[in-house]
Amino acid sequence: MEAVEQSMTDDAALRVVPKPMRKLVEEGLRNAIVTGRFSPGQHLPDRMLCELFGASRSVVREAVRLLEAEGLITTIPNRGPFVSFLSAAEAVQVYEVRGVLEALAGEGFAIRASDAERAELRQIYEQLARMPPDADREALLGIKQNFYEVLLRGCRNPLVARMLESIINRNTRLRATSLSDPGRLAHTVAEIRRVVEAIEARDPEGAWEACRFHVRRAAAVALRILREREEAAALARE
Repeated sequence: MEAVEQSMTDDAALRVVPKPMRKLVEEGLRNAIVTGRFSPGQHLPDRMLCELFGASRSVVREAVRLLEAEGLITTIPNRGPFVSFLSAAEAVQVYEVRGVLEALAGEGFAIRASDAERAELRQIYEQLARMPPDADREALLGIKQNFYEVLLRGCRNPLVARMLESIINRNTRLRATSLSDPGRLAHTVAEIRRVVEAIEARDPEGAWEACRFHVRRAAAVALRILREREEAAALARE
């Protein structure tokens, strides 16, 4: 009987559950924004999005509203939705919040994650460590996204997970910015290794500090690039 129940559990775990259309459009639109397919300030008319995703206007508008709540889209009255600009000043605020939430998630993971989740996090880190210096930025973002999915699940704090997931969605464009720096990947690998090692040692204080350090280093790179872009844009307007 137990073998039958275990078999049924395994079958359930393997079952593919299709995502609703709204979720597919939301994820596709978010990815298009954070990877730069849609640039800051670009207009996102309903008709164009409906054709791109093969979805109804109501589905597209619901996805736009969700991404507006994340700060990725700004809707201007009588003009429609546009990809949001993110200033260096706004990025500072995002990184401040992310640093605390990510530290809480790392601390919780070190305390409450299962052995299987710790091993899963180690595997994702090793995948990141194998990436070449000229690795595709989208591939790197995908690995980092997998890392955070495991971290949020294993921290066993749904409130922190929801808040950090929202921040990470908005922060993805900043992560892409920091990863565009030629020397950033090697530092990212070293910082994530420090997080994983603290978690494997079941050291919540060490995991907290490692997560905070990782966010501070990423913030420093992204903010430098954003400020350089803002200065170049200001000079171009003169």
